[in-house]
Amino acid sequence: MLIGHAFEEGVLHLSLPGDLAHTSRSAADLEAQALAHAHRPRHVRVQLSTADPTPASLSVLSRVRRFCENVRIPLTVVGPVTVAATPLQE
Repeated sequence: MLIGHAFEEGVLHLSLPGDLAHTSRSAADLEAQALAHAHRPRHVRVQLSTADPTPASLSVLSRVRRFCENVRIPLTVVGPVTVAATPLQE
């Protein structure tokens, strides 16, 4: 699979790679749609893995957004997860 996914409590969590190649764009879009059809989520959440995604990743995000609008599934897009460094206790 090109995209990561998880399904919990009615929410389909999709993770788009930040380095998705143009040649993989259509396959990633089809995966996202197939997952939405299979799980019938009440909400879709897309996680971008980088602050600077490739044009292909943005294209997939746009296609997922359009798909969700057409089937009336709310969509949330979140940016990359950052972990704050904590000082070591000595």
